[in-house]
Amino acid sequence: MHPNAVKLSIIAPAFNEVDNVGPLVDRIDSVFTPLGIHFEAIIVDDCSSDGTRERLLELAARHPFLRVIRLGKNSGQTAAMDAGFRNARGAIWGTVDADMQNDPGEIPRLMDMLGPDVDMVNGWRKKRSDNVLRLIQTRVANGIRNWLSGENIQDSACSLKVYKRQCLEGLTLYKGMHRFFPTLVKMRGFRVIEVPVSHYPRAHGTTKYKFGSRVIRAFIDLLAVRWMKKRQLHYSCRELLPEAASSTADKPIAASGV
Repeated sequence: MHPNAVKLSIIAPAFNEVDNVGPLVDRIDSVFTPLGIHFEAIIVDDCSSDGTRERLLELAARHPFLRVIRLGKNSGQTAAMDAGFRNARGAIWGTVDADMQNDPGEIPRLMDMLGPDVDMVNGWRKKRSDNVLRLIQTRVANGIRNWLSGENIQDSACSLKVYKRQCLEGLTLYKGMHRFFPTLVKMRGFRVIEVPVSHYPRAHGTTKYKFGSRVIRAFIDLLAVRWMKKRQLHYSCRELLPEAASSTADKPIAASGV
């Protein structure tokens, strides 16, 4: 890798998080600047209306590692993350929400787990700092998600994740697909592990999670992912060579599916 190449891109979607983006950038600065690696932080503003954009521009003027991307209209979390991925320069991508309920300071620990046998590390909020109703809703949602998708992921919707760039590079995303990144990455033939991460109460702002209509949309998205898994192509093939052209076995070529 070129010495000036970006090793790590930290990507965070933000919507009306004016009081959280400052602590987020300060935390990233305090953790990653001393490491001496070439990194960038990309915060994608999903067309906030509370002053988040202005606050991010103030922070970017003081922190050269911060890049601010703003969507043209409010488009949702998947679109914000997709914009971050498409603008990321790093060989490794780390994602985190801007609400500071997950600690970006855990990204180096997850990065260390990447290797020949691990392409993506998915955070698992094993001890969540949520109210009882939210905990029940999450457990039910994860159970249904795993049942219908044939997965065993404990916390697919946790935003604290680390990927090798190739896991997501070039992947076409659709609305709501941010909830299924571990499955989508596995479908591309990459290896995923899941590890517990910390989870903190929200200190500022209000949650964007609404149970009603979002559950219906998430269920429809889940059926789409189930269809994709069921209809995924699985085959291998070989190029047949004339006997005079080769004294060896037929030439194998790339297979599809995993």
